[in-house]
Amino acid sequence: MITLDGVIQGPGAPKEDASGGFKYGGWVAPYGDEVYDHVVQEELNQSAEYLLGRKTFEIWEAYWPTHADFWPGINEGTKYVLSKTRKKSTWKNSVFIKTVADIRKLKKSKGPDIQVWGSSKLVQLLLKHDLVDELRLKIHPLTLGKGKKIFDKGSIPAAFTVTESRVTSTGVIMATYKRAGKVKTGKVG
Repeated sequence: MITLDGVIQGPGAPKEDASGGFKYGGWVAPYGDEVYDHVVQEELNQSAEYLLGRKTFEIWEAYWPTHADFWPGINEGTKYVLSKTRKKSTWKNSVFIKTVADIRKLKKSKGPDIQVWGSSKLVQLLLKHDLVDELRLKIHPLTLGKGKKIFDKGSIPAAFTVTESRVTSTGVIMATYKRAGKVKTGKVG
């Protein structure tokens, strides 16, 4: 979930992530419709493991264990948390890792797909180290000016191909992009 100016902070609720004085929490609420809800439900029902940054993990750790009715898989799936400070959690299936090398090893392992939700600094790190195979963006038709951004610092030049796209009745562009090698350049005209 991303705005036109790249903000991904606090999409779900007013107090989800108010860090840095962010005051627009819950900004996705006006944009739901049948198509949006269907796509999100498809994503939630996929068999997956999760790679999360510590801050996103701590928000989720306080919420999802008691909301399994909406997303049963999040409690059952393994949650890998990149953190230099946390080492354990009472939330079942939580595994703490510390380095990019740990992520590379995890990426090479067999098992279900690994999804990242939120975690802006983690996504920036993954983009910087060419560890992103696919981006699923729900681009919302608004700008917020300030807030945590996904494409903020250090992305390597990389090409992506659109493999699926839909536009909701509320103007949200839902697009899946797969990694497509190096950036190609040329001359226009």
